[in-house]
Amino acid sequence: MLDNAHTAVGQSASEAFEEVISLARLADRRGFRRFWMSEHHAMPGASTSSPQLMVARLISETERIRLGAGGVMLPNHAPLLIAEQFGMLNALAPGRIDLGVGRAPGTDPATAAALRRHHEANDQFPQQVLELLGFLGDDFPDGHGYRDVHAVPGPWQADQNRVPRPETSPELWILGSSQYSAVLAGQLGRPYAFALQFGDADVDSAMRLYREHFRPSHVLSEPYSLISVPVVADNDPVEARRQAATGAMAMLRMFQRKGYSLLPPDEVKAYPATLQERQILDTYTELFRNGTAADVASALDQLHARTKVDEVMLVVMGHSRRSQYQTVELLANHYGLPSH
Repeated sequence: MLDNAHTAVGQSASEAFEEVISLARLADRRGFRRFWMSEHHAMPGASTSSPQLMVARLISETERIRLGAGGVMLPNHAPLLIAEQFGMLNALAPGRIDLGVGRAPGTDPATAAALRRHHEANDQFPQQVLELLGFLGDDFPDGHGYRDVHAVPGPWQADQNRVPRPETSPELWILGSSQYSAVLAGQLGRPYAFALQFGDADVDSAMRLYREHFRPSHVLSEPYSLISVPVVADNDPVEARRQAATGAMAMLRMFQRKGYSLLPPDEVKAYPATLQERQILDTYTELFRNGTAADVASALDQLHARTKVDEVMLVVMGHSRRSQYQTVELLANHYGLPSH
């Protein structure tokens, strides 16, 4: 499950975070495998500017589910800083921490500049990933400028203190919605997560390229992939579509550089859309798989069969958190997940 900490109109960030915590508890109780948070900046409708801070809170709120960032936008940060932050999280919850990294800014150009993100940031993403891996594994080669720079907590500290190395480190994923990220993930021999919530992305070509370029690594002997899919399930398919439309309106407003906060379904329905706006709204409403649990599950099953991914991640959508909780419960029941 992926949560963007969507904040509806009239809702505070504190309220949104409490609802994220409740959703993570539900996902943990119902047997979901992962719960990820995204990184966004200066977007009132998405309150998680630092997913690692939310992960730190969720460690004590959950028992078994893997927690992580989906993802950290690496060009916004120094790789050493991310290695140390996720090293701390892994020390707090060994074997439960995921680190998904992407190259997008997670915001608009002006805010990206305020983050000190320069125009060549995307081009340097592969080098940043290699640096991050070097710090996480403490395995820079002799002669490397960072050979004697160690992320703490990390493997180096364990050796110095003569204590056993942790059995696991944060599980690093390459995130993306393009062929570029697919090739990079394959070349590095890392698991690959494809974001299908960003419009008409070519997931089939991306998965093919990932598998074609895959090189076995010490963490993976064969390709391992995931797709994230926005969903809304309800016993009433009309209500499911109404809730999905609120997310579609948020995307339209983001394209128009307007406030991104989720509007109520009735307000979305009453919006006097132009022909072009209506096309965008209808496209994204369909992209956010919606309907009864059986309808949504059928769409997910078809997508899984087509892409042959190892995991499907639900991006919970809808103006109402009640609707999001219901989506989780209905799909968990459909797939026979634990109810305790």
